[in-house]
Amino acid sequence: MKVPLTELKGKKALITGGLGFIGSNIAQQLVALGARVTIYDACLDPYGWNDANIAEIAGEVEVIRGDVRDYEKLAPLVKQQEIIFHMAAQVGREISMSDPQLDTDINCTGTLNLCRAIEKNNRDVKVIYAGSRGQIGEPIYLPVDEDHPTLPTDIYGINKLAAEKYLLLYGKVYGFDAVSLRLNNVYGPRCQMRHCFYGILNWFIRNAMENKPITVYGDGLQTRDYIHVDDVVRAFLAAAVNPAANGNIYMIGTGVETKFLDMVEQVLKAVGQGSYIHVPFPPERESIDIRKFVVTCRRMIKDTGWQPQVDLADGVEQTVQFYRRRHKEYLTPIAR
Repeated sequence: MKVPLTELKGKKALITGGLGFIGSNIAQQLVALGARVTIYDACLDPYGWNDANIAEIAGEVEVIRGDVRDYEKLAPLVKQQEIIFHMAAQVGREISMSDPQLDTDINCTGTLNLCRAIEKNNRDVKVIYAGSRGQIGEPIYLPVDEDHPTLPTDIYGINKLAAEKYLLLYGKVYGFDAVSLRLNNVYGPRCQMRHCFYGILNWFIRNAMENKPITVYGDGLQTRDYIHVDDVVRAFLAAAVNPAANGNIYMIGTGVETKFLDMVEQVLKAVGQGSYIHVPFPPERESIDIRKFVVTCRRMIKDTGWQPQVDLADGVEQTVQFYRRRHKEYLTPIAR
């Protein structure tokens, strides 16, 4: 029997990167379930932090401005927690290639700081890590499963893989529970839409809403597995409450392979206006691009009972409606 999410009521949960896209959506659901939530976020640009992401729950969570690279500030927070959702990361693939030291500092050193803090202060905690499809690289076979070889095509993928290994190693050696969820292309409400370094579907929604042409690199026939943030949040919560997930790695997606152009068409349909143009791949992007990608989630379904529920058409429509209501809040971060 799978463990219900109601088990999270009253639990103390820390979310690193909790003002960002996925972290803030996790916070929203944890509060709704009665958990006691602490958000730890460095508020770095050009990443997705935004106080608007927690506007509905601002009075029900504790927010601490801090960086995972700051061990002395992070370590005391770990003592008080029962669950940690480790979302803080450098998430731009192109940024990782232009500034590999930054990517390594945040994704590797930041994760090692968390591991050390748990080792020394709280080995009873459980950690759920936001991994990435970027850890896989160009697939050898489809759909991608957890046993697929890892051959990242960029620094980001390498460092996310290293961080995952640090966390699982520390958990095994020092006796705390850890789970890694390798996420596919996540979209939905609360994703930044200020630039195109990541969160491309949401960036396209902004372009269409402002009647600016959407740029499609190459032929647009590359494929992805797009997953709505609500499904991703439920995956994190399911991993948190189900002991069967402990120590494991999971691929998280929908199992539906979608052509890039079909995603663009869904955006234009939901917005009700806009257009797209084809342009050549910039060399720096083409060299790290993946041609085809889709996953199977059989292992996650078996161990936790989680299943994706939101199809692309409904998810894009829901996302567009969110930004129609709150467009201005997501053009620039709210000043502190």
